[in-house]
Amino acid sequence: MVTSIFGPVNVGAIEDRGLGLITEIHLNNENDELAALLTIPRELILSAAGIEEYARESKDFRQLLDVAGHQSLRSDILLFLLTQLVLSSPDYKGGQGAVTAWTQYVKLLPTKVPVPTMWSEHELSLLRGTSLESAVSAKLATLAKEFSHIRDTISDLPQWTALVEADEITLRDWILLDALYRSRSLALPRSGEAMVPCLDLVNHSSPATAYFEESSEDEVLLLLRKDANVLKSNEITIDYGHDKSAAEMLFSYGFIDPVSTAKSILLPVEPMADDPLAKAKLYAFGSAPTLKITDNENGVPKWDAPFIYLMCLNDEDGLHFRVLQENDGSQDLRMFWQDTDITREAGTIETLIKGHELCQVFRLRAATVALQMIQQQVEILRKNSAPTGHERSHVVLAALKLRAIEKDLLERALEVLEQENNRLLEDKSVTSYLSAMNDTQGDNIDEEDFT
Repeated sequence: MVTSIFGPVNVGAIEDRGLGLITEIHLNNENDELAALLTIPRELILSAAGIEEYARESKDFRQLLDVAGHQSLRSDILLFLLTQLVLSSPDYKGGQGAVTAWTQYVKLLPTKVPVPTMWSEHELSLLRGTSLESAVSAKLATLAKEFSHIRDTISDLPQWTALVEADEITLRDWILLDALYRSRSLALPRSGEAMVPCLDLVNHSSPATAYFEESSEDEVLLLLRKDANVLKSNEITIDYGHDKSAAEMLFSYGFIDPVSTAKSILLPVEPMADDPLAKAKLYAFGSAPTLKITDNENGVPKWDAPFIYLMCLNDEDGLHFRVLQENDGSQDLRMFWQDTDITREAGTIETLIKGHELCQVFRLRAATVALQMIQQQVEILRKNSAPTGHERSHVVLAALKLRAIEKDLLERALEVLEQENNRLLEDKSVTSYLSAMNDTQGDNIDEEDFT
């Protein structure tokens, strides 16, 4: 046991959970005065400050960071881990950076992480129809693009180019490092997103028995929760996020919390193919459009999809786009609703339409689109996606669990939307609008026949 880091705990194997942290004594925190179970010094914490500090110490890493980094904190941390992966290789010949404590720690990290981005093709087919199908596909495409960017930008760094050309650094390595980062990173109160060695061995449970915080000296401390009682040889746990959905837990950590009551689904929304304003709407919206379905305590799901409302509005309703000339000569696309500039309020369009006389008509359009989306998703989920025998057992269990959770939530959301559509169809403003539309169509037919 390393006394400079570990308190009355040590690393041990946990059945069906890999490694974890086990107490060597009976722990009871009735008075909230127990010493830290872990104390990780600042110099071991991999955060934005740690990346910058290593870049000052290592000219080779600074060069790599300058040409391929500075995209995000995540990408910089992954470049640091890539450097340590090279340094820890038994074939390392020098020229990629200075050895650190992380060089040794990387050797101890697993080469297989149970997150879906590391599943096989057979295993990924089990996600068909779930919210993770498109999410994992998009993530893998992003990782491939990131690695391609690295490969293209290091052309002036011969030592790194040689490693890529010799397949000593591959896309598979980048996918592994991303999986390690997603499954082990933490949001620290002071330092922000970071990786913390040893603390990343602590498994999840809800409720948890411990929590972490930062000290005034920027150390990370693992502390027992008040009133927690952990018997000797039992596991210490923290909460990875009890409010995360099954899909979020599986995507980031490779498992689904069996006791979590948080249920939600996030589905991508595609604009209507025949909408001439589709590109303008996407640009004005500014982010990837989604349909979110969230369960509540009463078991009645709610749906939220601002872009679907935007999809259902057009010029004749009062939605307009204009290209404005800025003072510096640049042009900017602006979005207007009833002649009011709402470019920065695209995500609140459902609120903005409330005062319109056709508000319920707009709601009906949006609810109908959402209903059709969910119907299609349920139909795909209902199709048999049985294991072929080529999948790992823990993957099969996780995928089938996710399918069951999402199928149940989608089917209940379907019932809610059907009821909502029926209520809207009985609204006076809706019936009047539909009647007027039918009359107009009838007049057009008569005119065509007469002609």
